[in-house]
Amino acid sequence: MTTRGETLQLATRGSDLALRQAATVRDSLSSRRLAVELVEVETTGDQIRDELIHRLGKTGAFVRSLDEKVLDGELDAAVHSMKDMPTERPDRLVVAAVPERAAAEDVLVTPDGRSLEELPEGATVGTSSLRRKAQLLAERDDLTVEPLRGNVDTRLAKLLAPSLQQEHQERHEAEQAQTDDAEDSDTDESDTDEEEHPYDRTVEEWFDDLTEFERRAMERDPDVEYDAIVLAKAGLHRAGLTRYVGMSDLDPDRFVPAPGQGALAVTAVDGDLALDIKDRLDDPQTRVETTVERTILEELGGGCVAPIGVHAHLEGGVVHTRVRVLSQDGTEEVSVSRDIPAEYHIDAAQDLAAELAEQGADDLIAEAKRDSTEADDDASTAREEDEE
Repeated sequence: MTTRGETLQLATRGSDLALRQAATVRDSLSSRRLAVELVEVETTGDQIRDELIHRLGKTGAFVRSLDEKVLDGELDAAVHSMKDMPTERPDRLVVAAVPERAAAEDVLVTPDGRSLEELPEGATVGTSSLRRKAQLLAERDDLTVEPLRGNVDTRLAKLLAPSLQQEHQERHEAEQAQTDDAEDSDTDESDTDEEEHPYDRTVEEWFDDLTEFERRAMERDPDVEYDAIVLAKAGLHRAGLTRYVGMSDLDPDRFVPAPGQGALAVTAVDGDLALDIKDRLDDPQTRVETTVERTILEELGGGCVAPIGVHAHLEGGVVHTRVRVLSQDGTEEVSVSRDIPAEYHIDAAQDLAAELAEQGADDLIAEAKRDSTEADDDASTAREEDEE
């Protein structure tokens, strides 16, 4: 166990986004005179690349391996995306700190910045989130929603690959046509119609100007051509990739975020170190907001197999809370917006969840669980092969 004056070893996933998130925690702690070393740990979710999130052991696929290192005493603490954390955790493990939350909302991401309303009829949108899929279909039932897994940079690369490949092809064809015209023409170059050759750079010059990320994206051969994808706004900004795509904010009243979205959590074994981390890093407002969100999720029992959105915002002595539970196809829903007292936010969140259950949320969640079980049974053979 780390003692004062020693370096705290902080477990993190090894993805670029996870490392960036962990670095913000490290820097915050370092600025408060606590030295931190990041230690990468591979998780079940990282190992099983072809599985959808809701089939990866239901919950905790990106969390357990890190927390086990902490519980075993190998590492001191772990940093997680709050929305990845299961509502249940081992007795000795506590959420030592919840840093100030970034944006909680979802965004629609396209190569050209189109909004959801501007997507063509029958457009293909990528997401592996049951919540996002149901919310999309509730707004536009003409959409085709296709699974999309991978880190943020991988998802963006899959989105951008077709447009980059198309531009490369068009530039190549235009350059070839210009070469053919020059060979066949007996006229002076000044007589050539410039509009026939719209590009001011050669294909080689254009390619040289691409970033490494764009080059890797262009080399991909995606199985699905996406018109758009849905991502968490915070994750996209933390990944530092916003300049490559267009973003359109999704109405958080309709596209209610996942519980804990945009927030980080630092877990540690209950004790002096956990208290020390809390004193240095915890944001009381984010702690209350995410506690309300996760309490409602826990009471409803949806885990990650049901389309549930919960968002809370603390303002003064009131927590503005929005909950939306949908069927997987987006045709049915139970939703509520409620101001609950901050002083009794846990009890009030439990009461709100009970009210939602009575209004039919329990039935929608039970149906989602049955659908998930049937899908798991259909895919069990393939999964066993993946897991060796």
